[in-house]
Amino acid sequence: MTAWNEDTEAGAAESGSVTVLEGSSFCISSGTGDISADGGTNGVFFQDTRIISHWVLRVNGVLREPLSAQRPKPFEATFVGRAKWPDGRFDSPLVVRQVRHIGPGLQDDITLENYSAEPVECDIELLVAADQADLFDVKGGRIPGTHETTRSVRDGQLVIESVRDGQQRGTAVRARGADVSLDGLRFRATVPARGKWSTSIIVVPLINGQGPAEAFTETGLPHHREGVRRHHRWEQNVPVITVADANLQAVLNRSQSDLGSLRIFDPHHPERAAVAAGAPWFMALFGRDSILSSYMSLMVDPQLAAGTLQTLAGLQGTKVDRDSEEEPGRIPHEVRLGVTAGLAVGGSAYYGTADATPLFAALVGELSRWGLSKDVVEPLLPHVDRALEWIEHYGDRDGDGFVEYLRPNDHGLINQGWKDSWDGINFADGTMAEAPIALCEVQAYVYSAYVGRSLLARWTGDHALEQHWEGRAEELKAAFNEKFWLPDKGYFAVALDKDKRPVDACTSNMGHCLWMGIVDEDKAPSVVEHLMSPQMFTGWGIRTLASDMGAYNPVSYHNGSVWPHDSALVATGLMRYGFVEEARRLASGIIDAAEHFDGRLPELFCGFDRGEFPGPVAYPTACSPQAWAAAAPIQLIRALLRFDPMFTRGVVHLAPILPEEMGDFQAANVLLDTSRVTIRAHGTGGSIDGLPPGLKLIAEPRPHLAYPPRDA
Repeated sequence: MTAWNEDTEAGAAESGSVTVLEGSSFCISSGTGDISADGGTNGVFFQDTRIISHWVLRVNGVLREPLSAQRPKPFEATFVGRAKWPDGRFDSPLVVRQVRHIGPGLQDDITLENYSAEPVECDIELLVAADQADLFDVKGGRIPGTHETTRSVRDGQLVIESVRDGQQRGTAVRARGADVSLDGLRFRATVPARGKWSTSIIVVPLINGQGPAEAFTETGLPHHREGVRRHHRWEQNVPVITVADANLQAVLNRSQSDLGSLRIFDPHHPERAAVAAGAPWFMALFGRDSILSSYMSLMVDPQLAAGTLQTLAGLQGTKVDRDSEEEPGRIPHEVRLGVTAGLAVGGSAYYGTADATPLFAALVGELSRWGLSKDVVEPLLPHVDRALEWIEHYGDRDGDGFVEYLRPNDHGLINQGWKDSWDGINFADGTMAEAPIALCEVQAYVYSAYVGRSLLARWTGDHALEQHWEGRAEELKAAFNEKFWLPDKGYFAVALDKDKRPVDACTSNMGHCLWMGIVDEDKAPSVVEHLMSPQMFTGWGIRTLASDMGAYNPVSYHNGSVWPHDSALVATGLMRYGFVEEARRLASGIIDAAEHFDGRLPELFCGFDRGEFPGPVAYPTACSPQAWAAAAPIQLIRALLRFDPMFTRGVVHLAPILPEEMGDFQAANVLLDTSRVTIRAHGTGGSIDGLPPGLKLIAEPRPHLAYPPRDA
């Protein structure tokens, strides 16, 4: 089995690469459109297998001179280049246009356009290879040579196949009018004067000799595919946001578009959209990532959270399996498609995470506040109760009231919180913490799960159950503030180690504890002071680890870098405890950073101080687009608006504290229950048009220390 811990960080993609994606399929190519893996990460991927590893187009024996690469849609790219004229003239009038569509395979529409007054004979050659390598091996830089690949020409197409994990994987490549050989496809074309020549090259992935149900065809129009229609429906239904700040406008537009492109669908329940973790390497369902991303995206589409929860519920653990770390009630960490289509069946799931299960329960509670119907929420309640059983019987390994993690094998994740790199949890002096480890933010998530279940019990009229989970939340909060608090340092330990010693590094994790409300009110000012100190706040965002800690490294993955989603949740926590100016400074820093990344926040960036360089320094292997980074600006706006629907109490809170330079803000078409509302705000004023019947607008923030379940 793959060593999961080795794959938390992807290998670096080629500089200037172009990525297109749809569902879990994606293609990474050079800026010319060519694919040449050569041990790297480029290729076409379908169901976690690289179905094209080499794809090089030559015209008249040479590569094209690149002119432009554009990506008008997430699933489509256009490459424009200039081809060599047969006589070798410098200023060739022969232009090559290559339009690429990704989906259940690949379609490349290639056009040669002749701008001269004479016809030209062209030799067009496409060299093709398909190593059928596993995605884990590719992104980790490990290209195994353990499976033999066979090539054949059958029925006018090149077929490249190999056997992997007992299944035959293959790739079929064809085009009308092509001379097909074992090396690829070749065309002899006469391009008329001032005229064009074109062809469509179809790539069909094969599993045991069979292609997918909706493979590309010569007669089908790629823009009419279901994946394209889904994206258009997303664009039509998401909120229309207008804001005077042009940078923020671009960031929010990009965020909504990226979230739409990162949706994946279970073919057994095509109405359910779940959110994948990120492109290109994590186009799969991740428990923690998908839950947090859909939570932060509630203002864009609450149905994304519903679909994510419904899909995860179908994968909830039922047995004890040391290899996959499945346990009854546990929510999986990562789901891969394997050799049969579908998220819910036939895939392979790894369950080694401590936080997805309590986050699952917490998000169900949040959906009830957001106004999703009982038809959506009530079927999830048995899964919430199974999740709570896992927390108390499997998550709490030693009965001390806290959830810990310890992998039961030698291939799972060593660290099983969101900082899941091998060195992600350490003491102030840089020493690594040893498992079993109880993370501070995991206890906060459990607290929120208890609060949420109490609220859900109140919603269904079960007062005994309401009081039970209210009591469990109170007990956990008291124990957490006693055991995790470091009075000599003035902040919370990031974790308790195997000996129950507080792991005393100063980290961003405690900001998540503010977000969930588990922090005692008297401790919050000191926590905020540390989070906003120069050691933690770079001016762009919050470092994962303070700069005066022993393991600090601004170019590390989890020990000093800045993660936008992390900072967005910290900002939400600051706002929850009433630290308005600090929250506004942090939100402004993240939004400013986005401008330097062309409006698209990456998974993470380096943790250098804002004054050291003109802009934030990119982290070389960051995923982009990445779901919780895309969702971070949406969450920041929601925090700045102090917008909190609470259908369980018949109110919606709106108390904006927008920076004056942001100007007028409007979000139309926001879904609340079955109504579409328009939110308007400027500075500290705001209004909502079209509220559902029975919902009262309150121009005050939701109580920052919401206590279960009366004010929750």
